[in-house]
Amino acid sequence: MKAENNRVLIVALAANIGIAVAKFVAAAITGSSAMLTEGVHSLVDSSNQLLLMYGQKRAAKPADALHPAGYGRELYFWSFVVALLVFALGAGVSVYEGVIHFLAPEPAVSPLIAYGVLAIAFALEAGSTIAAFREFDRARGDRSWWQALTGTKDATLVIVLLENGAAMAGIVIAAAGLAISQATGDPRFDGVASVLIGLLLAVVAIFLAREAKGLLIGEAADPALIAGIRRAVSRPGITGIGEIMTIHNAPDQIVAAVNVDFDNRLGAGDVERIVDEIERALRAEFPAIYRVYVRPHENAGAKFGATRGLVGEAG
Repeated sequence: MKAENNRVLIVALAANIGIAVAKFVAAAITGSSAMLTEGVHSLVDSSNQLLLMYGQKRAAKPADALHPAGYGRELYFWSFVVALLVFALGAGVSVYEGVIHFLAPEPAVSPLIAYGVLAIAFALEAGSTIAAFREFDRARGDRSWWQALTGTKDATLVIVLLENGAAMAGIVIAAAGLAISQATGDPRFDGVASVLIGLLLAVVAIFLAREAKGLLIGEAADPALIAGIRRAVSRPGITGIGEIMTIHNAPDQIVAAVNVDFDNRLGAGDVERIVDEIERALRAEFPAIYRVYVRPHENAGAKFGATRGLVGEAG
């Protein structure tokens, strides 16, 4: 997953840098406010991809004495920073430029250049979006798109997908604003398009910030994975399985703690053997689980309807 995410980020970064340069050149030639805000949008997107790549590098650092749980949540921190940048720089600058252009409109010149740049930008954004879409579609499984967007723990992929989608929509809005300005002779429509692009970015930024905040605070693993843990823990020598607590430190870093009721006839050596078996079984079936804590607890399965009769012969 990490390799695929890096590839998606590199593709998006390369596309956005080229698009930003083209848009700024076109804005300087045409005087289009919407084109200028689109350039800012692409520049912010490029910065965001660099921040996400930095976050991935930091998140991969191994645990140490100061951070015994590792650095995985750094990725979620930088994802939150990206959401703030999209709101403050992307949305804020777009709305500001749109209002200025609406109050003091200037007719665009050489609109054909603007249309050409927008067409090229749309094609490049589409290529980057398709790469992110394919990876996201593969990861979502049988979940709906909305369930996958709100339930995924991979903030990087969601950010790239939504940023690119917003960029494509912004290009369409910018082109429409420029076309209406030409058709009506009123350059204020270009400013209106800029404001609409800013509002679109604000909505995307709020959604990203909300998702990143939840991951930064700490979210449990998917219910299907928790059910899989319960199934994998069940074995002879365990009479009940209670609460299973999971938390994501990163998309591929899950800490799991399981309350289990051991058969009272087992000796200390048997309990140690079973705990070791559980840890190895969980890591083999769920590679994302990198920490497992098995906590002996009397009547652990009482509140969870755990099935009795799992007791085997000790020894």
